[in-house]
Amino acid sequence: MTELATRWLGLDLRSPLVVGASPLTDDLDALKACVDAGAGAVVMHSLFEEQLVAEQMAAHRFIDSRINMDAEARSFFPESEAFEMGSGSYLKRLELLQRELDVPVIASLNGISPGGWTQHARELEDAGASAIELNLYDLATDPADTAATLEERQLEVVSSVVAQVTIPVSVKLSPFYSALPAFVAGVEAAGARGLVLFNRFYQPDIDLDELELSREVVLSTNAELPLRLHAMAMLFNRTTLEMAASGGVHSGDDAAKAILSGATAVQVVSALLAEGSSALARITDEMNQRLSTMGYNSLAEARGALSLDNAPNAQTWERLNYARLLHGWQSAGRKT
Repeated sequence: MTELATRWLGLDLRSPLVVGASPLTDDLDALKACVDAGAGAVVMHSLFEEQLVAEQMAAHRFIDSRINMDAEARSFFPESEAFEMGSGSYLKRLELLQRELDVPVIASLNGISPGGWTQHARELEDAGASAIELNLYDLATDPADTAATLEERQLEVVSSVVAQVTIPVSVKLSPFYSALPAFVAGVEAAGARGLVLFNRFYQPDIDLDELELSREVVLSTNAELPLRLHAMAMLFNRTTLEMAASGGVHSGDDAAKAILSGATAVQVVSALLAEGSSALARITDEMNQRLSTMGYNSLAEARGALSLDNAPNAQTWERLNYARLLHGWQSAGRKT
């Protein structure tokens, strides 16, 4: 069997399979079941910049409203909830998960602009986070904002968060970059340790009968995976950042494809939401069987075997559908 232990962001993981950011964070028993089923780490759901800014503004409003009170009134200390609109309950949850789970727990931040909110990254470290996953997404609605402007702002966010902590920071990207390798070079220069490819965003539909937005969340399918495989295969050996696949992993073959494309870790969410922790045990077994059949003794041997530099017929790699090439090579059961 293939040795599944790996090292992600300087963290020793028993398995490359990671419980990605999801509502499962709020269910301790479900997370414990995932760990028992073989999860190597857990990523908490995101703490949003908007929440943190709201927390700060709530504190300012509370203080300002009491400036003209007499001394006795000003000595009143508010209920803690007035200052826990953002990080308070999140930090308590992080501390609980670190205490109850025997795998690394990674906190998640979601931000679009540099600012005082990034100081909360230090709170996450103090609460015991093994690492921080920073989600970047900036929806361009202002015609004056160019791609270069948005990317520069995002790199400032990365630098701001990295500057606050000593624990590793990985950056979860959207797939919407016109020159991904160049932006990744900027992320690396900003001090990040890893990449998560790619984020899946909440995209409401339109209910024509009710003439309103439909807020149904749609789970991923493995049809979304090739986009991730292509990006990781292209970036492998072109960045020192460790990569994690996120989105579209529903089987052991999906996870094996991610490893062969260059992933160090593979995040799973939708399969867990649909099937529970048994999905993780199934994916682990299927991945191990596939890699063992292909002759790999360890993940290190398999990692990047089908990257741009290592894939067979690499000179035609960029002209082919990469998912079709990968599927054909894997089905042949061959080892590079």
